[in-house]
Amino acid sequence: MSIDPREGRAGRIAELYAAARARILILDGSWGVMIQRRRLEEADFRGERFAAHTLPLKGDNDLLCLTRPDVVAELHDLYFDAGADIAETNTFNATAISQADYGLEGAVRDINLAAARLARESAELWRARTPDKPRFVAGAIGPLNRTLSMSSDVNDPGARQVSFEAVYDAYREQALALHEGGVDLFLVETVFDTLNAKAAIKAILDLADEGLEPLPIWISGTITDRSGRTLSGQTVGAFWHSIRHARPFAVGFNCALGAELMRPHIAELARLADTLVAAYPNAGLPNAFGEYDETPEETSTQLREWARSGLVNILGGCCGTTPEHIRAIAEAAQGATPRTPPSLNPALRLSGLEPFELA
Repeated sequence: MSIDPREGRAGRIAELYAAARARILILDGSWGVMIQRRRLEEADFRGERFAAHTLPLKGDNDLLCLTRPDVVAELHDLYFDAGADIAETNTFNATAISQADYGLEGAVRDINLAAARLARESAELWRARTPDKPRFVAGAIGPLNRTLSMSSDVNDPGARQVSFEAVYDAYREQALALHEGGVDLFLVETVFDTLNAKAAIKAILDLADEGLEPLPIWISGTITDRSGRTLSGQTVGAFWHSIRHARPFAVGFNCALGAELMRPHIAELARLADTLVAAYPNAGLPNAFGEYDETPEETSTQLREWARSGLVNILGGCCGTTPEHIRAIAEAAQGATPRTPPSLNPALRLSGLEPFELA
């Protein structure tokens, strides 16, 4: 399909907001587990363009947008067919900092452009098939393998492997390409370091200064264990206070935990956030082999209760979830009333590791 990926974007954004008011929206599921099922080899990741590349490339799933676009397009179609309203681009690690592990910093722009266009084409095909159910594309901006909040040397609290400026530049390059490729919104996801996320948020917001159309921002953190904190130490409330200035379209949590352990954190966020709340948990916790055993019925049963309890506006799946999980989640959420964000009284809201509020 030959389309201008940016054509009609303002109308799609209006449709996105309208759809979120009308029903609980469904995000797609895991990309990693579905790509692993295809048992791709080194040659699949290299393709013709990178056949002579000097470093191993197997496992660089984002690169498949250039070398095996058929695989990426097929996965988009599977998730849309399962009932997803929103597709993530296959760009979780598509920044210069993350791609440096493969020596592919120079391919970052092309990866993001290709990923956005593949998702856009699939979304438009499904929109044509089901005009009453518009489909949307979220530009996935994942965490890095470098952190700004924590020292890289236990003997030097100030040691860092990367600077804020370098993180900002990496996210700016990615956001520019995703914007050009036609995404409808940005999804800053799996945030374990809020300072990294703030660099991504600034990079996105600064695009408006370059004359680009502002797009909605969805921010999704990750609670790493039963402590109820992100890896950089923030509670749910502190995390929200730290990123609320971005006026996000949605905020939520994903990854690390299954639905059972994630529920109290989503409930807390639903109480605090005056915007949409989103959640896409793993299919339970991994077993001893790193695999996920929770069935679509088990996952969807828990998320059905979230939907009926008025906790969420967007549901989906993270690690271990498949199109079968997304189909079950979509069916479980059908007919449930989306959460109404609370109206908060004006107050000074600050955060460190804990939230602070002064009315």
